[in-house]
Amino acid sequence: MTSIAIEGVSRAFGSVRAVREVSLLIGDGEFFTLLGPSGCGKTTLLRMIAGFAELDAGSISFGERRIDRLPPHRRNTGMVFQNYAIFPNLDVAGNVAYGLKARRVAGAEIARRVEEALKLVHLEGMDGRWPHQLSGGQLQRVAIARALVIEPEVLLLDEPLSNLDAQLRVEMRGEIRQLQQTLGITAIYVTHDQEEALAISDRIAVMRGGSLEQIGRPDEIYRRPATPFVAEFMGITNLLTGTVVESDGAGVVVRVGDAEFPLGGIAGTTGTPLTFCLRPEALRLLAPGEVPPDGWATLAATLARVEFLGALTRLELRLSDGTPLRAALLDRPVQGIGESDVLSLAYDTRRLVAFGPS
Repeated sequence: MTSIAIEGVSRAFGSVRAVREVSLLIGDGEFFTLLGPSGCGKTTLLRMIAGFAELDAGSISFGERRIDRLPPHRRNTGMVFQNYAIFPNLDVAGNVAYGLKARRVAGAEIARRVEEALKLVHLEGMDGRWPHQLSGGQLQRVAIARALVIEPEVLLLDEPLSNLDAQLRVEMRGEIRQLQQTLGITAIYVTHDQEEALAISDRIAVMRGGSLEQIGRPDEIYRRPATPFVAEFMGITNLLTGTVVESDGAGVVVRVGDAEFPLGGIAGTTGTPLTFCLRPEALRLLAPGEVPPDGWATLAATLARVEFLGALTRLELRLSDGTPLRAALLDRPVQGIGESDVLSLAYDTRRLVAFGPS
């Protein structure tokens, strides 16, 4: 297994600064995800690790070995590309064996390692098939086998599931994670899909404009976002801005319209603006006369729209000043309510995350 140290790495393309002084430490055997919108620099950073893009500044090391000055074939990385990069003129075995032949591995050893790699990705007996005879999921497995057969120190994956349909993406992300855990290999995974990142990562780095916005475990990134950008990027949320109307040593109370939101452990000055987020699933719809749990706060909001999604029901609401508010109810019947009804909702005040003055 191999740790990875990325120190002060930067890269510009003309006047565009794609990666800005990024520093990361990735542990041995860690599944680390670079997550962010298109153009945030995540693929450029991955390509610098692989050796396909040069550094303008900084360094990259695998363990004690600095690798950013080495050509790609001497870095001992396996890479899975977004479009798989399968050779159409080679069968499955030929594609998987390509890197071994380039390294002049003996024929018998190639055959053994190709067989083992195909078994790892559940393609036993398909070594003689041609790329045009394979499904998208099978092509992806060939690409993974080709990356693993060279026994790399680090596995790099650049949006490997983006060309698959939704159901297959869910299946394949689980297979990739299980394979990585079985092999104990250090992996860096690039995606713009938040759910994908949350489902399979040990840690996530959210990128924006070439810089790191937040690094943490999936639950930390989702439940305790460090910035409004992370809060909104990591799924649907209520990002609200109000005015501090009460402040003491225990926290503050922020008013949005006529609704008051207590935030514990937050410092603020009365009369100043404060931005905070509240996830839709943290809101609970109260039945008439229902008492919320101890320590929870309540608010009233007007129903604007109901969206039924099977197990999940989404409510679009409005606070008194017109501020939109979204709630997500899991397996909760909502018969008997309609548009323009004023609903009572409750939430655990510990689920609020404040970001400071707006």
